[in-house]
Amino acid sequence: MSRQRRLAAALAAILAAVPAAASAAVPTPNSRHFTTSDGVRLHVLEGGPPRAPAIAFVPGWSMPAEIWRYQLEALGARYRVAALDPRGQGRSEVPQSGYTLERRAADVHEFLAAYPRAVLVGWSLGALESLEMVRAHGESGIAGLVIVDSSVGEPPAPPAGVFKESLRGNRRRALNEFMRAIFKTPRPESEVSALVAGALRMRLEDSLALLSYPVPRAHWRAAAHGVKAPLLYAVTTQFAEQAAHLARNRPGTETVVFDRAGHALFVDEPARFNALLEDFAGRTLGAR
Repeated sequence: MSRQRRLAAALAAILAAVPAAASAAVPTPNSRHFTTSDGVRLHVLEGGPPRAPAIAFVPGWSMPAEIWRYQLEALGARYRVAALDPRGQGRSEVPQSGYTLERRAADVHEFLAAYPRAVLVGWSLGALESLEMVRAHGESGIAGLVIVDSSVGEPPAPPAGVFKESLRGNRRRALNEFMRAIFKTPRPESEVSALVAGALRMRLEDSLALLSYPVPRAHWRAAAHGVKAPLLYAVTTQFAEQAAHLARNRPGTETVVFDRAGHALFVDEPARFNALLEDFAGRTLGAR
């Protein structure tokens, strides 16, 4: 069966499972916690058949595991699905330390220890931390890697912004604008307010540290090129040129551009994203 037909079949199978409200037939993911090697209690949303192959999700800067709810609901019928609340985010502990690339990558590594073989899906900052996890800790247990709308060090470099300065000037207003901007379609006010409140749990300086990892862009390019597992790069138009370069420079990379979605493309177009992910996971995990 061609890749296009596989995608069409996967899309048809899950379209009905991803309405704006959760399907009543899909069990609600459970909460669990684990303690990291440096003593921090992290929260995980988890669902699906316990013995099934796993798909593990890491959200972006300041975001909760709950942002992946459409994926947990739609894909949990076939796969063991799990989404991490990184330290300081969601329902995880807000510690006084550990807001470094090395520690957050270690957190992802320890999160994945519960799943013998998994497709790892990282979005935005979570994609960089997932790449660093693979680079620093190896690919044992990683069946495939999905990078969602994050720069991977290929040209062109993203334009410089003033977001960090905006956070220092009026943090609540900057967060409110940010939470609205990442979605192409407007979200309920209650959801935006909850995302802003969640982001405010972390100290300002710690949140800024996460936006200031002291590595050059070449670090991410080398990390992406060094991935041995199957790699899917799903992006919006802001990273379309980087996707073209990565596909050319790392043969075998699968790239897909969501040209009608915002940064949180898996929220704006959940059915399309879930079909793409189900196809990729089916091929890499062998769960057909």
